[in-house]
Amino acid sequence: MKDIIVLGGGPSGMMAAIAAKNENNNVTLIEQNEKLGKKLYITGKGRCNITNYRDISEFFTQMNRNGKFLYSSFYTFTNMDILDLLSKNGLEYKVERGERVFPKTDKSSDVIKTFKKILVDKEISLIFNQKIKYIEKRKSKFYLYSKDERYSCDYLVVATGGLSYQSTGSTGDGYKFAKNFGLNITQTYPGLVGVNLKGDLYKKLTGVNLKNVEITLLKDNKKFKTDFGEALFTHYGISGPIILSLSSLIYPNSKYSISIDLKPGLNISQLDDRINRDFNKYLNKDIENGLKDLLIKSLIEPILFNAEIPKDKKINQITKEERARLVKAIKQFEFDIAGLRDFNEAIVTRGGIDVVEIDSSTMESKKVQGLYFTGEVLDLDGFTGGYNLQIAYSTGFLAGNSIKEKSNDNK
Repeated sequence: MKDIIVLGGGPSGMMAAIAAKNENNNVTLIEQNEKLGKKLYITGKGRCNITNYRDISEFFTQMNRNGKFLYSSFYTFTNMDILDLLSKNGLEYKVERGERVFPKTDKSSDVIKTFKKILVDKEISLIFNQKIKYIEKRKSKFYLYSKDERYSCDYLVVATGGLSYQSTGSTGDGYKFAKNFGLNITQTYPGLVGVNLKGDLYKKLTGVNLKNVEITLLKDNKKFKTDFGEALFTHYGISGPIILSLSSLIYPNSKYSISIDLKPGLNISQLDDRINRDFNKYLNKDIENGLKDLLIKSLIEPILFNAEIPKDKKINQITKEERARLVKAIKQFEFDIAGLRDFNEAIVTRGGIDVVEIDSSTMESKKVQGLYFTGEVLDLDGFTGGYNLQIAYSTGFLAGNSIKEKSNDNK
């Protein structure tokens, strides 16, 4: 019999424990919190975006970093595999816009309950409220030390997460353990996080939800990436699905800005024609009132400010040049970026254990035999839409399954 310890009770750790367990080994999952899946509980605003329903081959384009490394993981344990596992154990799911998959009940707690059921059914030992302080390897055994306990195992999976949502226990312990074993850690940054904006204009827009807009991220004044969807102005700047994805492309030492096209369905000529029709309709009114059919009320004053047009100027006095500035202000509503929000608000961590140090076909460290790393602790991250959770499941399964095969060979 071989002893296997999985460190971390998030989606990757739970998946690793499930995949590793058979009659030839003992699997123990150690979690520093009082329960499983504490971070999973708050994902998707408490609904848990389990994965994405697109074909697994399309996942690679949704990876921000090191997508090729995930080839074995994704094809060994796909999005359909995780859905099959959960549904066979009683979880019903639904597919929503963008092919995002959620539990039918909209409760992330139901996903965690299903994982726990599988763990219990497989007779995997669960240990809670144990924070591991130090790990060492002597001969072929790993020894893990908490404040009061010592644990030992033949195989060890580190699935302790990154630095995001630190209140859930993601404090970067996995990086410390990896460093102690001589592995390289790449620079870490918040990922999928809100963006701080410069200036004061955004403050007038706090709470404004933009739908069906196109946002372009500019790097050093050059177009870098464009996305379509929703965004939300906040007290610090801007957030929402588009911004979260674009934020994962922002690094220090470059100048970034965003340009929002509020009417992406209309080209410049079409928008000008539309404004002309509205102006003819409200010819004797202030321009502020003449834009109420085109823009939501909260946007009108900021747009006119950017277009350098007084809000009380009569429509019949608007010049052709002013109208051109108005069209540009609507198609290019621009803000300079001051920086990103911090790790406490980030959904994922960018950076982590250098994947060059890890065997992509097993998730085993190339330097330390029997030591595996999975999930967010690795330098892997994707955009929004369920892709990051799939990284967790797939890498966790690959590690656990690889250990199971080894334990079978060595029984």
